[in-house]
Amino acid sequence: MRLYDGDLSQFRVDVSNNKIADILAQKYQEFFNRPVGKSEYRSWENSLQFLKNVFDSASLYSNKIILEYKLPLTNRRIDAIIFGRGNGLDGLVILELKQWSNDGVHDCEEEGNIYVDMGGHSIRVSHPSLQVEGYYYGLKDNMAIFDEEPEIRLYPLVYCHNYSREKDRVLYQEKFKQIIKKCPLFSKEDYRDLGNYIKERLSEKPGVELFNRFLSSPLKPSKELIKHVGTMINKQQIFNLIDEQIPTRNTIISNAKRLAQSDKKYVIIVKGGPGTGKSVIALESMAELLRLGKQVFYITGSATFTKTLKSVVGSRAKDRFKYFFSFTHHKENEIDVLICDEAHRLRKNSKDYGVPANLKSDAPQVDDIIRPSRLSVFFLDEHQIVRPNEVGNVELIKESAKKFNAEIIEFELMTQFRCGGSETYMQWLDNTLDITPSDIWLLDKNEPIEFKIFDSPAALRDAIYQKNKEKQNSARIVAGFCWKWSPPRPDGTLVNDVKIGDFEMPWENKKNFWKWPTFPEGIEQVGTVYTSQGFEFDYIGVIVGDDFIYDRENKTWIGIPEKSHDPAAKRDKSKFTNHMKNVYRVLMSRAHKGVYVYFMNKSAEEFFKSRIRSA
Repeated sequence: MRLYDGDLSQFRVDVSNNKIADILAQKYQEFFNRPVGKSEYRSWENSLQFLKNVFDSASLYSNKIILEYKLPLTNRRIDAIIFGRGNGLDGLVILELKQWSNDGVHDCEEEGNIYVDMGGHSIRVSHPSLQVEGYYYGLKDNMAIFDEEPEIRLYPLVYCHNYSREKDRVLYQEKFKQIIKKCPLFSKEDYRDLGNYIKERLSEKPGVELFNRFLSSPLKPSKELIKHVGTMINKQQIFNLIDEQIPTRNTIISNAKRLAQSDKKYVIIVKGGPGTGKSVIALESMAELLRLGKQVFYITGSATFTKTLKSVVGSRAKDRFKYFFSFTHHKENEIDVLICDEAHRLRKNSKDYGVPANLKSDAPQVDDIIRPSRLSVFFLDEHQIVRPNEVGNVELIKESAKKFNAEIIEFELMTQFRCGGSETYMQWLDNTLDITPSDIWLLDKNEPIEFKIFDSPAALRDAIYQKNKEKQNSARIVAGFCWKWSPPRPDGTLVNDVKIGDFEMPWENKKNFWKWPTFPEGIEQVGTVYTSQGFEFDYIGVIVGDDFIYDRENKTWIGIPEKSHDPAAKRDKSKFTNHMKNVYRVLMSRAHKGVYVYFMNKSAEEFFKSRIRSA
């Protein structure tokens, strides 16, 4: 997706005639079906005039340009890409435009981060050269064109057109020297230098052929987290982070490094919806801390996710992966870092039947995590609580942190990597399930994720089978917990518990349920929210059971506990409907490319169809 493309001569005309922001706003409305925000519109009016001046200074007229290009597999957009040829090589400039002034930028003690005044608050962000480096890798890692011969050069640049290098030089400090060398940062005084930099690298040819190749380039297969965890933990960095993921990782690493020089205790809280990269940041941070020699453990409340991670990291690192209840009897500050993923699954205490007797504790489970660790990092999404005994939320963590006089640092992740990188899809889903209201009422047919409703569970199964046949372990079927879960027969075969008319399938193997997401036999079994949470696939098939129906007369969702076989969910019937909303939100947000759905309740099906524009 792009909001504008053309050659620089047309771009200059559109800017000179004060039309450029209106053109972008119209394209934005056509694509997103909503008007652009006032602040973004003003930024186009302002920044693109400065960009025109850069091209004027260098007498650049014919190069191809794209504005507001959607980075593959995310919801983030690159401000400008300029195409051309220079020094005998095709190349493109990736340009990030910043309106920051000197008064609004402040130093940060954390490596790689700065503070920027936004909306009346001072917010941690990564240095802009680190941000554009993320966009550089976002193109290199995901577009096949950059693996082709001859080599195509990418030049990541930043233009802070309101920032003076002659005043307070926060952005030009010595600690940023290396990243600025790699991704040059140009200030308001440097507009001629920026123009000459682009001219030297792109002026031999206007880049028309490269532009066409770029737009038609296929995407590479996306990196799959589980496949790379072993290499990530034991050898090298695998994933290149972007946008708010970068300052989050920087803060985790910087505070861990400070532990030796400080007696302070730190708690970092990272909120983020499905597909915002919480587990990627958590695991990359863990890997870097291990390489720095820190005592760090990765803990979750999910047996499926933890056992899967243990199985792929190898014997050397598997003991670093544990559960929320694993540190109940450790002394205060005995451990450097505890990274708590899926922290919304924290329990009230560690007295559940699954907790070993020697680890049981009456204390709040969150206290038993913060107390023994000098740095605790919690990744969570409060709308992914899927059991009544799960209590993890931001306020609970903050209250515990205050008991131990810990410094609290908060982040919120917004960049969407799952669901085709469509932030719109998640807002639409939350709105449709009446979880979080938004102005996204209709899902448009041009969304990068395919949402398809099937007339029968057999048709859904066949479609998912076909996707998994094309790429092994890329697709799975999940359902609401509306059928009993039988153990395997004595001969090891599974009982077809999930029955809808002539359709029959078994649940995942009760003895080896943790294998369902990643082992080949998982395609022949139906997963639950408990085994799918934390995982992602290219395609997910969701059977919405009759435990969740839509009341057309009262225009509301209703959970039906009598139709559920989940004893934990039925304990508090007053919360059952909200519980079911979260369950199906989780199930419908497990995929990158396609969400295929069958509704047992036809009113629910009709309501979802009414919220799809293409229908």
